[in-house]
Amino acid sequence: MRIGIVDYGVGNLKSISMAVKRFNAHPLISSGLKDLETCDGIILPGVGAFKCAISNLAPMQDAIMDWVNSKPIMGICLGMQLYATESEEGGLFKGLNIISGRVVRIQGDVKIPHMGWNNLKIRQYHEILDGVEDNTYMYFVHSYYMETEGKEIITLTEYGKEFPSIIARKNVVGVQFHPEKSGESGLRIVENFLNMCRK
Repeated sequence: MRIGIVDYGVGNLKSISMAVKRFNAHPLISSGLKDLETCDGIILPGVGAFKCAISNLAPMQDAIMDWVNSKPIMGICLGMQLYATESEEGGLFKGLNIISGRVVRIQGDVKIPHMGWNNLKIRQYHEILDGVEDNTYMYFVHSYYMETEGKEIITLTEYGKEFPSIIARKNVVGVQFHPEKSGESGLRIVENFLNMCRK
């Protein structure tokens, strides 16, 4: 099984690649559409600013929309935020509009960025959570989060206020934390995504 890891210049590619290898899947790091469209699932990683990321992804946007309808896709951190309709980070920029919502700055009297371990409050079941218990801790590094409607929110996390930490709709999943840096529980999230790709 091949898992495409989209290389668009703003991702932590090595660590997520190692996590995929751990579960007997072949990670393919690429920016080539012909390579990626042959994969069984797609991971959209992301570390950095929304404006740069969405600009770098522009040549792939049509292909990404095709993948959303044809195979599992998981956005990690900034990769999840790119699903949104728009982002207010550094201005106002259009996102992929895969899931309706807006990326906004973390609110409240808290230190920014939100960096470190925090827990997931499960709001509804999705297979990405198989074997992951309520209040499991994951590793976060971010200053913005995605506001979206409740029907797509799988887990919430509190930092200043509650924000969506996992969102999903059918075969599309987004996680605000870094599962590849979150120990065994985070690796279980990766394994669950790979199981979605095997179906």
